[in-house]
Order: sequence, then structure tokens, then C-alpha cells
Amino acid sequence: MRCIECGHLKDKVIDSRISKDGTSIRRRRECLKCEYRYTTYENVERTQLMVVKKNGQRENLKREKLLAGLVKACEKRPVSVDSLNKAVDEIINKIHRDHDMEVPVQAIGIRVMSKLHELDPVAYIRYVSVYRQFGNVKEFIQEIQSLENRSFRQRLEQQLK
Repeated sequence: MRCIECGHLKDKVIDSRISKDGTSIRRRRECLKCEYRYTTYENVERTQLMVVKKNGQRENLKREKLLAGLVKACEKRPVSVDSLNKAVDEIINKIHRDHDMEVPVQAIGIRVMSKLHELDPVAYIRYVSVYRQFGNVKEFIQEIQSLENRSFRQRLEQQLK
């Protein structure tokens, strides 16, 4: 690693620890020239998944975009940013397990709905209303009633098939 203070290329690792979620390694380093200490993180590099949109266009799966959607749905709700970041990580991990190169946008939407349903029912309804493009109050009411009448997970599993 290049020292961020003096630019020297030689350093030593003072301490290494696995992150809380087990997905990265935190390393404390010390420059051998100026003795400046700094922290680096080592993460697994995954293949870039392409999202296949409804109109057939493809774009890279972007964590920031996924997080922004969750943040918007949870706006002014008692949901912490940490829980949203964890939810995004879980969604992305599931998507990587289920898909190699491309993922349909519908599969992402279903995973987001499932996670929001766990986190906050109001945020879930907000997201669903935009995702499914509700046109009137009756559709809101039907969605809320269907949550009460049927198993939510069963419905999502049917949509994934």
C-alpha cells in the first residue's frame, strides 16, 4: 500500500481483524518511512451483475441505487441507516447467490419488498405503491388486506417462480 501521508510504498501490518459481518478484513498499517498509521479494508471482489430492466435495457447493479430506494421508502420512519445498509448487503448477497451474470429487475424488487416487510410495514406499503404503480386508494386497501389474509412469504415465493 502507498502511504497516504508521504507516498512511500513499504509498510507493515500492525493489526488485522475480521469485520463484524465477516465480509471484510480491517488492517492497521504503519508506513516504514514516516511511521504514519492508517487503516485499510480488504473486501472480496465479485463479478459485476447486470440488471435487466422491464424494457430490456441493462445496467450495472448499483448498491447506492438500491440503498437510495430503501432510504426513500423508510423516510421519516423509525428505521436506522445501519439496518438499511445491512438489508442492502443481504439483498445483494442473495442476488449474487441466485444469479451469475444478469438479474431481472423484478427479482430485485421482490427481494426489496421482502426486506422492507421485515423492517417496517409502512415503508413496505410505500415501496409497493411505487413498484406496482398503484393508481388509486382501492389498490392500497387491497394490498393491506392481502397482507393480513395471506402469508407474505408465500406470495413472494410465487412471484419469484
